[in-house]
Amino acid sequence: MNQTSPETGKPTEPFRQRLVRTLLYGNVDRSAKARARVGLVMLAFTAVFAVIALRLVMYGVVGDNHGARRGSSQDAIATARPDILDRNGEILATDVKASSLYAEPRRLIDKDEAIELLTATLPDLDPGEVRDRLSSRKGFVWLKRELTPKQQHDVFKLGLPGVGFLRENKRVYPTGRDVSHLIGIVNIDNQGIAGMEKWLDGNGLADLHRAGFATDRQQRPIELSVDLRVEHALRDELLKAKEKFRAKAASGIVSNVRTGEIVAMVSLPDFDPNNPKEANDPDRINRLTTGVYEMGSTFKAFTLAMALDSGKATLNSMWDARSALQYGRFRIHDDHPLGRAINTKEVFTYSSNIGAARIALSQGIEAHKAFLGKMGQLTRLRTELPESAAPLLPRHWGELNTVTIAFGHGIAVAPLQAVMGIDALVNGGYLIPPTFLKRSEEEAMKLAKRVIKKETSDKMRFLMRLNAEIGTARKADVPGYYIGGKTGTAEKVINGRYAKKKVLNAFTAILPADNPRFQLLVMLDEPQALPETHGFITSGWNAVPTGGKVIARIAPLLGVEPRFDLPPSERLILATSKENR
Repeated sequence: MNQTSPETGKPTEPFRQRLVRTLLYGNVDRSAKARARVGLVMLAFTAVFAVIALRLVMYGVVGDNHGARRGSSQDAIATARPDILDRNGEILATDVKASSLYAEPRRLIDKDEAIELLTATLPDLDPGEVRDRLSSRKGFVWLKRELTPKQQHDVFKLGLPGVGFLRENKRVYPTGRDVSHLIGIVNIDNQGIAGMEKWLDGNGLADLHRAGFATDRQQRPIELSVDLRVEHALRDELLKAKEKFRAKAASGIVSNVRTGEIVAMVSLPDFDPNNPKEANDPDRINRLTTGVYEMGSTFKAFTLAMALDSGKATLNSMWDARSALQYGRFRIHDDHPLGRAINTKEVFTYSSNIGAARIALSQGIEAHKAFLGKMGQLTRLRTELPESAAPLLPRHWGELNTVTIAFGHGIAVAPLQAVMGIDALVNGGYLIPPTFLKRSEEEAMKLAKRVIKKETSDKMRFLMRLNAEIGTARKADVPGYYIGGKTGTAEKVINGRYAKKKVLNAFTAILPADNPRFQLLVMLDEPQALPETHGFITSGWNAVPTGGKVIARIAPLLGVEPRFDLPPSERLILATSKENR
């Protein structure tokens, strides 16, 4: 039984328990000591968090300075980048390790001897530049990047103190020129400066590098929409066509009309991304995104779609094409004059400039502008590729502008945005932003915007197929693939005037026309007449047959199965469309 203290009235603590408490905690009041310990712990946590906050601020400041230095100096270390793959997993770009030569100027014993030995071993080094770098007060300077193994061995044998090697990442492109304009290039520090490489840096890779998180193991490959097999076939046929027709340039795009994916894109002449100096040649620009061109009669597809979608015209509406259209001091002619009134179908298949001009005038200037605007033809097209160009539009858009734009003159657009618009004309009426990344149809539809009625899209597919059956696209009608298409021959503007003998030819094809999956655009810049073209330089004699050869090669690769003995477009497309309504 416990005894009670006469002073406090509380039970007296047993001797053994008091002894243990004194040994463990001393004679200080236990509750007071607990409060002191809690305060100490709080103080410790406060100190830790203060240190962390300070370090974060320092990282922020140092990171910015480091980034600026990387951008302006040659003394940054090439960082790792993720692999870039085509849609089937083929490697388009990857990193390999390469040794680079550096020096620590403060550790050099004899600077003059080092300069003499290094420039003798590496003759491409500039002695003056080496001297300047070794004379600097920096702790680290690069002397030569990406040494060969023999060069590294030779320098190593010199045994120079203060000179060493670092293993860096070097970007290589196993497919060479095949995807050059699409993939882009990097600089000596492995930073993207063009194409998808630059897009990578602009989408977080540069930030990861600054934070030190972008290591080789942590980076997932980037999958593009391009199909390397299709890309190679397209490039091969364009090279042949460029040589055969002695064209200044040749280019082409294959797009998926249902997803907006760019499956292939080639612009010749191109360059080898493994040799970035070639990319500086202004003749090797990407004509499909950074060039803007008058697309010629391929633009008539927009003119007719506008009229059909408005309900003010039908396929059987008649247009006066008996004689040239006089507009002010200008006379509009047809290349294949029929000398009579023609219906809307004939305007398309005979590529009548007069008919297209009358159709556009019947809609009015504002309606014309509004339609081309919603088809994405009046504003700069933005994609993942940083390189793009804004269309060239009339400063004051009057009736004469509407007349010429109706058949593809007087407005210049990037070919890729023309492809986007044609996709919308044949895919059921949905404008889908193009992409160079893989995208499903479901993802595409979330971005899609309806721009024309489905019935209008059916009629445009019919017209394009009809053009391959009886019109100017007959030479591209590859048996079994039921293609549709539209030709375009645009006279180029030389010294402010249209030049008759210098043309930019285009051919846009869809396959299969009854249920399109893909669009092909082929362009030839200044093709020359050949004996087999009977002196003609129009699209039907060069771009169209080139398109046919491309389709014959890529259709099997794209999974388009050949079908034979199909009925003509009037029955397979037009009649089916009416039945479904």
